[in-house]
Amino acid sequence: MDLSELRVFCRVAELASFTKAAEQLNMAKGRVSTVVRALEAEVGGRLLQRTTRSVRLTPDGEVFLLRCKELLTEADQLQGMFRPATGEMRGRVRIDMPSMFAQELVMPHLPALLSAHPLLDLGISTNDRRVDMVREGFDALIRIGPLPDSDLVARPLGMMAMCNLASPAYLRQHGTPLSLADLAHHRIVHYAANLRSEAAALRCEVDGALRAVPMRSALSVNSSTYMQAACVNGLGIMQAALPTNRRLIDSGDLVEVLPGFRPPPTQVSLVVPHRRHLAPRVEMVFNWLVRIIRPSMLEPPAPGAG
Repeated sequence: MDLSELRVFCRVAELASFTKAAEQLNMAKGRVSTVVRALEAEVGGRLLQRTTRSVRLTPDGEVFLLRCKELLTEADQLQGMFRPATGEMRGRVRIDMPSMFAQELVMPHLPALLSAHPLLDLGISTNDRRVDMVREGFDALIRIGPLPDSDLVARPLGMMAMCNLASPAYLRQHGTPLSLADLAHHRIVHYAANLRSEAAALRCEVDGALRAVPMRSALSVNSSTYMQAACVNGLGIMQAALPTNRRLIDSGDLVEVLPGFRPPPTQVSLVVPHRRHLAPRVEMVFNWLVRIIRPSMLEPPAPGAG
């Protein structure tokens, strides 16, 4: 087998489509199918499960895809190990991140990055759901909040301040809460990842302890973008990240309420699939993300503080 065959297989696996892979690789669909069949014959196992409607990895294919990506990354490094590190980058990098994070903290900086590296093929997926990093072919994930135990490697980016927000229209209609007791007369836009029936509550720190204050919710959402839209349209108070809502706070479209009862800060992490060295283009994008994101994070406590 050669690297070109592995690249064809990886693209089919990432896109779950022979047709889409052929279009991106500028190859005939039949040629793509032939390459994958030859690769399967060479390794002695079925890598992709094909039906008339879908293409998905077999269990052997999932393991093979991970090793392929590692090998291709190492090949990229070998090819570029003597090139200047500051040179123009080319190639594909795929990252998944929360939608509001991408919109408010990453998108404003993209024109400068792509202007400096016009041959970079950057794919940004904006999901509030959890994705399977290996199966879906991402080079990295940006995750907000505690991370589950896994074989993935996390690079801490910092802690992000949280806040309680409401629209001026909502506050005119319902009044501004000044204490936690006032929340009995208010409602919250409830974020629920799976829209399950978990109780809606405003979560905050009181004397260093986490407290959940039950609240009435007229609307539950599983998207941070929709939660923000609902809050702007006066449907209730929301708890959200301060940096991703700074623009609307500065414009007056949202107002912080109960600033003394903010939710605790939440961690932001850049998650990668393994500890191996990364292709130069991937490392460059990761360093760029760190550079643009860290200014929006909380300053770390001074040594000996607390």
